[in-house]
Amino acid sequence: MKSLESSKVVSSSDFEVNRTGTEVAENAGKMVLKSDGHVTKDGSVDLRGRPAIRELTGGWVSGILLLLNQGLVMLAFFGVGVNLVLFLTRVMQQGNAAAANSVSKWTGTVYIFSLVGAFLSDAYWGRYKTCAIFQAIFVVGLLLLSLCSSLFLIRPSGCGNEALKCRPHTSWENGLFYLSIYLIALGNGGYQPTIATFGADQFDEEDPKESHSKLSFFSYFYFALNLGSFFSNTILAYFENSGSWSLGFWTSTGSATLALLLFLAGTFRYRHFKPSGNPLPRILQVFTAAARKWHVDVPMSGEKLYELAGNESAISGSRKILHSDDFRFLDKAATVTPSDLTLETGKTDPWRLCTVTQVEEVKCVIKMLPIWLCTILYSVVFTQMASLFVEQGAAMNTKIAGFQIPAASMSAFDILSVLVFIFVYRKALTPLAARFTGNPRGLTELQRMGTGLVIGMLAMVAAGVVELARLSKVNSASAEGSSLSIMWQIPQYSLIGASEVFMYVGQLEFFNGQAPDALKSFGSALCMASISFGNYVSSWLVSIVMWITTMKHSPGWIPGNLNHGHMDRFYFLLAGLSVVDFVVYLLCAKWYNYMSFGSHIIGEEDQEQESEPIRLPESV
Repeated sequence: MKSLESSKVVSSSDFEVNRTGTEVAENAGKMVLKSDGHVTKDGSVDLRGRPAIRELTGGWVSGILLLLNQGLVMLAFFGVGVNLVLFLTRVMQQGNAAAANSVSKWTGTVYIFSLVGAFLSDAYWGRYKTCAIFQAIFVVGLLLLSLCSSLFLIRPSGCGNEALKCRPHTSWENGLFYLSIYLIALGNGGYQPTIATFGADQFDEEDPKESHSKLSFFSYFYFALNLGSFFSNTILAYFENSGSWSLGFWTSTGSATLALLLFLAGTFRYRHFKPSGNPLPRILQVFTAAARKWHVDVPMSGEKLYELAGNESAISGSRKILHSDDFRFLDKAATVTPSDLTLETGKTDPWRLCTVTQVEEVKCVIKMLPIWLCTILYSVVFTQMASLFVEQGAAMNTKIAGFQIPAASMSAFDILSVLVFIFVYRKALTPLAARFTGNPRGLTELQRMGTGLVIGMLAMVAAGVVELARLSKVNSASAEGSSLSIMWQIPQYSLIGASEVFMYVGQLEFFNGQAPDALKSFGSALCMASISFGNYVSSWLVSIVMWITTMKHSPGWIPGNLNHGHMDRFYFLLAGLSVVDFVVYLLCAKWYNYMSFGSHIIGEEDQEQESEPIRLPESV
């Protein structure tokens, strides 16, 4: 049985030769490339939609601009987020519980908007336009927050520190404040999953040298993210904590504006991939076609399934995905039957017959979901750094050489660990792992993520041990906390930082590399969605634990006064759950089969194949 082929015919008269010597066949608005080495091999285009010339586009020139952009955006974002709960309590005069809930809702909204940005990027706008629009929204939100804080909220001037109380605010002032912070959430959320993928687009993965640079980019991307947040968590946090809110917000606004200008400066240098349309109908078509053919036998050979001839995919701007044996019931959607071709029009009905690439796109999403689900519990571990670690630190001796160390500032050790460990991994661990595995990249993405799960589990064990030591140093006759120094928290923060390098950088590489071309931003959005669900699961888990442990009038594991509780048991519980999660992850990783993609380049043989008109297979 032959595959159904395209009904369009590309003749020799359709070819033109551009100034770079690249032959371009233009048929029905599609570009078919025959590269002479000057253009990229991955199908990327320049700003005008022409094949991207390697020497004039992309590479580290574009990559460095985007890394600087990411660092500045993160400085601006965390300049607001790191002390938002204090701003709500000191300036907006909310209670602790109300402020914590407001921050949780705001943070969750950021991650929800990441899915919106990923969808618009993949389906309609493309990554450049999506990044530009959402960054502009981000700047507008920061500008509005800076203006309304300076003019209306911080009154009397200098209020917002622990000494001077701010006046009550009117309903429209509160409304202006919430409008500004949710514009910030929309702008940052829509930008984040897209910028990582757009940065990876600047490197041709079908070129050996640029392919290696593409993998390095994700590590440097996470480095830039943490470097920007480090400045916010230290310098900006210090000024804002002392009441200089306007200075902190205006600094964030200036940083975001500079980031946008740097991004726009590279406009003519960037490489682009065209959006591929709404993926939801394509996914529904596969399930519908498979359901209609539930009793049809699938051919044993994947070569007998329906696919367009040549290397051009039916999904605009995407490579073909080679057939896999996973979820073979979905192959029914690509199995050809006599009723699949309408002879009057010569066209197929996509709700009855789908290409192999379209079916494999759905398989890819299904296969990634178990891996993604296993990362959620790691995110539960990760979120403790911003909640229970801080509460634990606040109940310890925070005086070092006469200075009062804010418990929240201990997260600087996490950031430092990330910054150091990225270089340690790239320069030392990767070559060492390559010797033992035979893989020049050291560990695979799945192996790195598994390593991150193990280190995260060790961080919970370390936190539990420190909590036991803290409780042993509590003076029962005093209402104060433990005499154990807060510096004992350094190991648990450092282990979390090391685990991030393995888990989150590995996640970025895995989901970006394994996601179909038409869903690249969606792959990056999964990383942020993992953190979002981790926050929700953590909140749910704490509520369940407290409900169980407060029975019979017990103070519970995590009471208001930690000296009366057993937070160490909660840490050990998370460590135990991490072990279970790791076992499940190993099974999922062993089951997972990596996707195989075709090439963007169409050679002479493919051109000849595409010149044949579509016809019914002889056996049908």
